[in-house]
Amino acid sequence: MTKFMLAATLLATTALGANAETLRWARAGDSLTLDPHAQNEGPTHTLAHQIYEPLIIRDTAGEFQAALATDWAVKEDDPNVWVFNLRQGVKFHDGSDFTAEDVVFSFERAQSEKSAMKELLNSIVEVRAVDDHTVEFVTDGPNPILPNNFTNLFIIDKDWTEANGVVEVQDIAAGESNYAATNANGTGPFTLVSREPDVLTVLEQNPEYWGMDEFPMAVTRIEYRPIQNAATRVAALLSGEVDFIQDVPVQDLARVDATDGLQVKTTPQNRTIFFGMNQGADDIERDDVDGKNPLADVNVRRAMNMAINRAAIQQVVMQGQSQPTGVIIPPFVNGWTEALDAVPEGDMDAARALMEEAGYGDGFSIQLDCPNDRYVNDEGICQAAVGMLGQIGVQVNLNAQPKAQHFPLIQNGTTDFYMLGWGVPTYDSEYVFNFLAHTKGDERGSWNATGYSNEELDAKIQSLSSETDLEARDATIAEIWETVQDEQLYLPIHHQVLNWGMADKVGTEVSPEDDPKFKFFEMN
Repeated sequence: MTKFMLAATLLATTALGANAETLRWARAGDSLTLDPHAQNEGPTHTLAHQIYEPLIIRDTAGEFQAALATDWAVKEDDPNVWVFNLRQGVKFHDGSDFTAEDVVFSFERAQSEKSAMKELLNSIVEVRAVDDHTVEFVTDGPNPILPNNFTNLFIIDKDWTEANGVVEVQDIAAGESNYAATNANGTGPFTLVSREPDVLTVLEQNPEYWGMDEFPMAVTRIEYRPIQNAATRVAALLSGEVDFIQDVPVQDLARVDATDGLQVKTTPQNRTIFFGMNQGADDIERDDVDGKNPLADVNVRRAMNMAINRAAIQQVVMQGQSQPTGVIIPPFVNGWTEALDAVPEGDMDAARALMEEAGYGDGFSIQLDCPNDRYVNDEGICQAAVGMLGQIGVQVNLNAQPKAQHFPLIQNGTTDFYMLGWGVPTYDSEYVFNFLAHTKGDERGSWNATGYSNEELDAKIQSLSSETDLEARDATIAEIWETVQDEQLYLPIHHQVLNWGMADKVGTEVSPEDDPKFKFFEMN
């Protein structure tokens, strides 16, 4: 869609009479799918939260809040069982009743092979319905933090799913689509009216929503437009064509905040941006070194880590809107320490010496795969890294493209050097390890494109889900981080900072998860 066409569409919608209860929302990239178990990705979950619901959510402060479950606890006579009592009287958008059968079905679907959510559930050996409003989760050992894993596990209607032939989760990495990718039937505060991916999604308030009297529910209609171009996105906010954008470009923060009728709200995000490297392959495709893999040498990875000037990225690319780091977990997360977070010193002479020691004193070339519509200034960060790595002889060819094309490279293991950002909705390091450090396999490691595999480390990661001695558990977490850091699995860049821009009439605080839940919004 051209800028002219976008502006015409926005103006046409405005002319149709958007009222004070209509929220016109924009961000750089769209949801990748409406299938609630097909993609573990922030913008995808954000749209899903308006339509579907999990058993538990986090509020704008990051605290637990009851959703489709009213309460939950470990079973008194069996520490391997969590009991969840379900909210009664809830209906799906098509009018069917929400019951424990739907919870069992949804979790079993989320555990299936093609699900992007299965790493969150690998300690669960059985989900059983005790009655219509009670569900038990049986784990392979006591799991004290199991509820932390449920905040993005959406409940789908079993009958609707079966009737529409979507029991099997959409395989996005393979380029598949299905009925659930563009249609939805949840219990959430908004119903799907229309969906045109990458153009416009329209939602309307669900008048039968169970929480109508518990939340403000001031928004009656949502018009969601992905606007990848930063200048066009800001122009839409400045002109009043949209009311709310999640990603104000850092270069426009002062301008937006100084505009009458607009405001910017900021908070640190529970997300870290970093580069991954294919260090497990004997040889890689997108370099100029024949017969071996330069990234397999830890000295090369350490040299690259030293070459990245995070302070310069913070000052120049991010204009102060980032928190440089030396580790791929944000401060919100259990396992984070100031020592891990310490930023590596940029020592080009030492980095060149490591390259020489590894046998790459003359450098090498490699392709860096980067998204251009997912993270704050993602392509700009990659461009800066290209110049920095060039100073130690690593000549980088930048391949920047939309996230819909970028993420399958990581999931399919067809990238050698890539950018990724990782949020931690469980607020615990186990989540990071399960996806990013464990050997890639059927149950864990689905986003670990590094090729790194360590059986001893895997065993430690697997032990975390059933360790009830929290001090011992934290000690194991520390050991795992020591290995991850020593092996230089990743090149951490910074913790992301959120800047939401909105009309003064929009009342909300910034969620550290970057997941606005519009049932909480006020419209003044």
